Amino acid sequence: MVPVTDGRAPEGASSSGAHESPLTLAFDVGGTGLKASVLDGRGEMVAEKVRVPTAYPMPPDRLVGALADLAHRLPAADRVAVGFPGMVRRGRVLSAPHFVTTKGPGSPVDPALVAAWSGFDLATALGASLGVPCRVANDADVQGAAAVAGRGLEVAITLGTGVGTALFMDGRLLPHMEFAQVDFRKGDTFNEQLGDAALSRVGHAKWNRRVRRAIEYFDVLTSFDHLYLGGGNARHVTPSGLGRAHARVSVVDNAEGILGGIKLWDDRHVGVRGDDPS
Repeated sequence: MVPVTDGRAPEGASSSGAHESPLTLAFDVGGTGLKASVLDGRGEMVAEKVRVPTAYPMPPDRLVGALADLAHRLPAADRVAVGFPGMVRRGRVLSAPHFVTTKGPGSPVDPALVAAWSGFDLATALGASLGVPCRVANDADVQGAAAVAGRGLEVAITLGTGVGTALFMDGRLLPHMEFAQVDFRKGDTFNEQLGDAALSRVGHAKWNRRVRRAIEYFDVLTSFDHLYLGGGNARHVTPSGLGRAHARVSVVDNAEGILGGIKLWDDRHVGVRGDDPS
């Protein structure tokens, strides 16, 4: 069990003690913030969400330590789920675009950090640190798992420090594809055109036009039945940013990045599981 420093849940947590087990400690790892809460067996938060800014540089051991510190501010849990901003397979990190930089997104890439993160077994390292089993998946996959209705082809796009994507067919996660790192327009990637730095640089109106173009891109690519926009910057999307597909697009709460953590432990969501081959 993950220990609690003073034996009490943080302010705002339910005190009924009647939470349905098992309890899941869910982390949403982002380029600007690390967030966590504990979910009961129904997927409901039993404690207020805690958050700390993401510090740079962020080698693997520093992230494990930061997440362990967050865990000690929350009630005890039976298992851990992590949404991570990069390519993850079987709990191992294949790419960590934010965390290989010296000072955060947009700063120089450090080859030593690239080497440290490449193939790092985050699930095993964090599980050993906390003393409970741990599963890790891409953060957009986790957020999408909480948002989708389970009908047809559904796409989740997260708009935050960078851009995340996830695809689901009848509620089952499809193999993750890292669209954030591929060319989108004018020689720039989705991250470069739609990430937080781009929003700050070009303003809301121009950024929303780019969001509309990205939605059109994924509509042509997938013919989605429904698309979900999440992440911290989804709140800045205007009706004009949804374009012609507006009837098939929903903006979801950023809390889904934590609430989806319980899906990593639901074996019906093949591919979301941290130990799944896909």
